[in-house]
Amino acid sequence: MNKSAAKIIREYGPFPGVNNVGGVTYDGQHVWLAVGDKLNALDPASGKTLRSIDVAAQAGTAFDGQHLFQIADDRIQKIDLKTGRVLASIPAPAGAGGDSGLAWAEGTLWVGQHRDRKIRQIDPQTGAILRTIESNRHVTGVTWVDGDLWHGTWEDDASELRRVDPRSGEVLEVLEMPPGVGVSGLESDGGDQFFCGGGNSGKVRAVRRPKRSAEVPADAMSE
Repeated sequence: MNKSAAKIIREYGPFPGVNNVGGVTYDGQHVWLAVGDKLNALDPASGKTLRSIDVAAQAGTAFDGQHLFQIADDRIQKIDLKTGRVLASIPAPAGAGGDSGLAWAEGTLWVGQHRDRKIRQIDPQTGAILRTIESNRHVTGVTWVDGDLWHGTWEDDASELRRVDPRSGEVLEVLEMPPGVGVSGLESDGGDQFFCGGGNSGKVRAVRRPKRSAEVPADAMSE
């Protein structure tokens, strides 16, 4: 297992009227932040908030290329990106308050569960659980990038970004955040950086994604 210090390359916020940042996702242009009673669209170049959608947004956020998905208490809601309208909802696997992170990959949703220390792959139409990955830490945000599954941890004022085997849950790589810097939501920009929600700091941090060693193949998502 490779372990190194996370390289924070930029901080955004705190933002006016925002006390907590939960889930984060990226639509190719904007970073969307779940801030409790709304989703805010952040321009990662300027750091400005460009738009808000009034919707319950306590925890993880994901983007499937067209729609936003948002954990709202005991539900996961599918939201129209243009209008902000809730189009559908499914049960969140852990019920009220137990689900933290959310990601979209290959037609399914991946849900981080902080209390249960698990990641669940679920059917986005029904909420049925398709796969469960165990962790030994509280799981916060989750994201896929280049065939790799990464998740955040936040426990005892210590946070990490972890690359894990999507079948066994084995930890393959760890980026340690500085002491006292927490990770709530987690999203890749599809390139060389992660966006990390900062929880009650009210901030978002961009963290450099390390390059993979050529001799280590990426884990495939399909079985």
